[in-house]
Amino acid sequence: MKDPGAFKAASALAGGIARRGETCGALIGGIMAVCQIVGRESIEDTEQYRKAMVPATDMYLRFKEAVGYTLCADIHKSLYGRSFKMYEEQDYEAFLEAGGHDPNGCPSVCAKAAKIAANIILDLESSQQNS
Repeated sequence: MKDPGAFKAASALAGGIARRGETCGALIGGIMAVCQIVGRESIEDTEQYRKAMVPATDMYLRFKEAVGYTLCADIHKSLYGRSFKMYEEQDYEAFLEAGGHDPNGCPSVCAKAAKIAANIILDLESSQQNS
């Protein structure tokens, strides 16, 4: 990400927003990275807002196709056979024991999101250079 503050601000996206099993933080982070390239710089810039929705939607749809789900709890069910209440210490430990941080667990989902976002950003930068 261009802005270290954005990375810092995204810290609690893990586990589906503050470990609550909601929208996957890797998906949200990917959309944030894409929007650092095409997002609006002021709340009044509705034209740029609309333009940013195109690659953000692309990120969402590619992620859903690659991973199967956008909700952390559903992703957990597909990876581990169950979801976890990661805000509860016992369940968080069960998540770790199930391989939550193993390469084929959530890090693989993060890698897919990062690759999708990187490809979208490269496409955006290429189209900006060609215009």
